[in-house]
Amino acid sequence: MTRRPLLHFLAVAALAAAALPRAAKAQPAYPVKPIRWIVPYPAGAGADIVARTIGTQLAIDAGQPVTIENRAGGNTALGAVEAARAPADGYTLLSADNGTLVFNPALYRNLSYNPSRDFAPVTLLGRLPMVLLVGPSSGVKDARAFIDDARAFPGKVSFASAGTGSPQHLAMELLERQAGLQMVHVPYRGTAPALADVAGGQLPVMMCDLAASRRFIQSGKLRALAVAHPTRLAQLPGVPTFAELGMPRVEAAALMGLVVPANTPGEIVARLQRSVASAIHNPSVQRKLAEFGVEPVGDAPAQFAALLQGESARWHPLIRDLNLSLD
Repeated sequence: MTRRPLLHFLAVAALAAAALPRAAKAQPAYPVKPIRWIVPYPAGAGADIVARTIGTQLAIDAGQPVTIENRAGGNTALGAVEAARAPADGYTLLSADNGTLVFNPALYRNLSYNPSRDFAPVTLLGRLPMVLLVGPSSGVKDARAFIDDARAFPGKVSFASAGTGSPQHLAMELLERQAGLQMVHVPYRGTAPALADVAGGQLPVMMCDLAASRRFIQSGKLRALAVAHPTRLAQLPGVPTFAELGMPRVEAAALMGLVVPANTPGEIVARLQRSVASAIHNPSVQRKLAEFGVEPVGDAPAQFAALLQGESARWHPLIRDLNLSLD
């Protein structure tokens, strides 16, 4: 993502924030009809569960139905294009993760949408911290032992991921760089089969978000060695952070955000952000998201846009260095 589109993205967010005091006078009541929420993943995926959890409360608060529409395909591009073509009236929302908004522009030379041109940021719904995982058959008991073993046998240790360029893949590549490791990447078509093969012993290790892997961890089918998060996770209090292991730069998460079509009026964006944030901070929703392994957020559009700018600056050089391309 170039500097000019990033500045445009930040400007859109700033306009939405500036519109807050004028919202009541500038726009009629919102919402006055059902809201369509596009999720570019299959039903049952992490993004789908988060959208349905928040959307259910949003519908109650707003007094209008919120319909979740799953449009999986094209590494989230299918859903993104569908949302970009929708009217810019605040009634079509898109769940957009860091794959959609950060990684894809660096992975595709010919992307079918442009994140900064086609969308206006609303809020970061939540973070899904990454966890280093091994199968139960592995003799490795902690992260230091794993790193020592991988370092001792360069090019001999394979790791699974949900696919090339996925948050899980890039999180492990980041660990490789920071720990001085050389491992072999084995991409899968999705998180579920990758987790299943690590749990079954076909591959020794992977980095995965807690939301997707928590049931494997709880059942003892996978062992968590370290979390790529600034602090320990409440769900895994006995698992150290990479910072505790001397690698503070190993921080990675799947970021789930919400965007709307570009040119959606700033007043509508501001109202939508307040409504979604209120739903996120509902105690029942907070509890469900925490149980699922999601760190709820609900920040302002400008904060979300600034986060995306920082994430692009952090991950694009790594993608280029790895010479990753999905075209």
